[in-house]
Amino acid sequence: MKNKTFFLHGYESSGKGTKGKFFSRNFPYIRCPDFQGTLQNRLDQLQTLCTDQPQLTFIGSSYGGLMAVNYSLTCPERIQNLILMAPALNFENFHPPRQPLTVPTLLIIGQKDTITPPDIVLPLAKTTFSNLDIRLVNDDHMLHNTFEQIDWQSILQRSSPH
Repeated sequence: MKNKTFFLHGYESSGKGTKGKFFSRNFPYIRCPDFQGTLQNRLDQLQTLCTDQPQLTFIGSSYGGLMAVNYSLTCPERIQNLILMAPALNFENFHPPRQPLTVPTLLIIGQKDTITPPDIVLPLAKTTFSNLDIRLVNDDHMLHNTFEQIDWQSILQRSSPH
């Protein structure tokens, strides 16, 4: 898992934003690359980074969550786990697949999220994933109040291949 875990940042952020810095500081094996351009540009960049790597874990925040889901739709056999924070499934005309993905997925979203509203995102996620754990928290889109309180150690241990 050590180099197969990636943090995928949001649209206007970077791998060196608040969440990227948190992961770099507390879990230095998590790769926090920067992505730019359109969704397709970002997916191409991610594909290059992940070439020939199985058992990937993606931690996707907002637009990075959308990236993680789209990558998983094209290469589900290469994904070990997804951890999605307020995934932007309501962007880029996202449509759930005909066959739900079986990838173990944890979705954390704020009840007060106005960017990726739970009432829109959760039905899309439930249709996209058959192995979905949802944590609806009392927070906003950025998860300002809960992000650092999440038990990342436990979540990431569960995500590691045995």
